[in-house]
Amino acid sequence: MVEVVAALVWEGDRFLICQRPENKARGLLWEFVGGKVEAGETPAQALQRECREELDIGIDVGNVFMDVVHVYPDITIHLTLYNASIREGTPRLLEHRDLCWITPEEIDKYAFCPADKEILARIKETSL
Repeated sequence: MVEVVAALVWEGDRFLICQRPENKARGLLWEFVGGKVEAGETPAQALQRECREELDIGIDVGNVFMDVVHVYPDITIHLTLYNASIREGTPRLLEHRDLCWITPEEIDKYAFCPADKEILARIKETSL
């Protein structure tokens, strides 16, 4: 099982989502910024590195929002989503095709990676 971390970054009533590149697995689907935890890294260090590599932002990692295990045909992941806030920088597209800030009410307008479905349902539920 692969350990994956991601960030739930809010700006007011909107949170950040990113669109995967066309040439990657699950291409063009939307997701939270993040990636795999590398050997010797803590989850927080991995998330800070991924946010720097993918969006050129520095973040502060907060508590765990939720974690899920998801089995894809090519990989099984343990995804942990952390509450996070931008400490420095403005998100720039370094790896993703696009990014947006959306409200929980707009979630259904986007095609997300299957591993995120349960998390998105919780975001919608907690925003009521």
